[in-house]
Amino acid sequence: MTSPAQPAPSTTAARVALADVTPPIALGPLDGRYRAAVAPLVDHLSEAALNRARIHVEVEWLVTLCNEAVVPGAPVLTDAEVAYLRQIPATFGADEIAELAAIERETVHDVKAVEYFIKRRIAKAPEVLGTTSLPAASELVHFACTSEDINNLSYALMVAGAIREVWLPAASALTEQIADMARELADVPMLSRTHGQPATPTTLGKELAVLAHRLRRQLRRVGQAEFLGKLNGATGTYGAHVVAVPGADWPAVSKAFVEGLGLTWNPLTTQIESHDWQAEVYADVARYNRILHNLATDVWTYISMGFFTQIPVAGATGSSTMPHKVNPIRFENAEANLEISCSLLDTLGATLVTSRMQRDLTDSTTQRNIGPAFGHSLLAIDNVQRGLKALHANADLMAADLDENWEVLGEPIQSAMRAASVAGVPGMENPYERLKDLTRGQRVDAARMREFIGTLGLPSDVEARLAALTPASYTGLASRLVADYLG
Repeated sequence: MTSPAQPAPSTTAARVALADVTPPIALGPLDGRYRAAVAPLVDHLSEAALNRARIHVEVEWLVTLCNEAVVPGAPVLTDAEVAYLRQIPATFGADEIAELAAIERETVHDVKAVEYFIKRRIAKAPEVLGTTSLPAASELVHFACTSEDINNLSYALMVAGAIREVWLPAASALTEQIADMARELADVPMLSRTHGQPATPTTLGKELAVLAHRLRRQLRRVGQAEFLGKLNGATGTYGAHVVAVPGADWPAVSKAFVEGLGLTWNPLTTQIESHDWQAEVYADVARYNRILHNLATDVWTYISMGFFTQIPVAGATGSSTMPHKVNPIRFENAEANLEISCSLLDTLGATLVTSRMQRDLTDSTTQRNIGPAFGHSLLAIDNVQRGLKALHANADLMAADLDENWEVLGEPIQSAMRAASVAGVPGMENPYERLKDLTRGQRVDAARMREFIGTLGLPSDVEARLAALTPASYTGLASRLVADYLG
């Protein structure tokens, strides 16, 4: 008699506290199990990346105020001083992250901590550069800005960088991998299924081409996304700006500054930039995800049917108890991650476009989940890429499947009869109904189909064309469509 299983220890004294293990153990899978696949996003969408972007924006705003003569009396910075300031975000690493975190623990305000962090560097400039006018410009750090002036520009730069430098290259590479497969398999005939039932034959390549074409369209939309930004003060009126420096054309200064960062200027906002552009781009990324999800489920189905075989990975285990199995785990993993990504992207888009009156903080927490939203998409892309590389098209099985379904030729035969009827050939009445009686719910082999064709009284050239037709050759322009429109 075996002893019953014992429950897990229920007191902290009885087990190691995993929260105290060094180095820290990740709570989520993106920073733990799947870190390698999503690591490039850390440079763009992490909390440290946010703070680095904030420092960058603050520094560039200070340089603009000084060297564009916006604020009377502001010192004109030398090239060495500008370079010194720009090194602050460029050298933002582990020590600086820790220092900024310590400042924030005192300020209990993340953007104010960034301001103090920069002012510390400005105070040290004379030691580094010798004679310098930088300390005289210290109070222009964060001049006339509300936190959202800095945050909205930082997030726009971060998301633009993540999309252009990480997500788009990965998604584009996968899409072209699918397009390459489509071209390679353009001539491999396959019985299609509509409603899960045998239908008009196609080619495996043409079906992959459809998905590649759809994915490319979404990539074009994402690639054309606008990333908007604003810098106009606490409620978007330039109130503090005008009172402090009434002689400046503040909308013109703001526009030039935002566009100088590589963003599109938003002239009318409340305290926050409205985030509509974020909702737009997240919807396009989510749509790409959903099309990719469609590919994953289709490929999974083709694997289950045997149309694709999976190339086993040496040493890998498909099942803990069934040694024969090679499970389609890459596509199943992709499905789950795409669903999580879409859920996050949908929530981001729905939440960010609404702010109570002139400002609430729902966007602050929401935007900190942009990284996970793109991370799960990037992880899915990685899985689909790896999964597709391990596939081999089983042309023999697809040919056998076609040969068992001669009834699918009912479509071209009745269509040929309709054309003959229009041309005045007698005896072509009720073509659809006659083919329906022959084929609906019944299996028809090659001999029976050719016998039927011979009884129709078609013109000899049409009869010969139909008699030569097989399910495998009845693929229409599938191969040409791949060549002409996939590129």
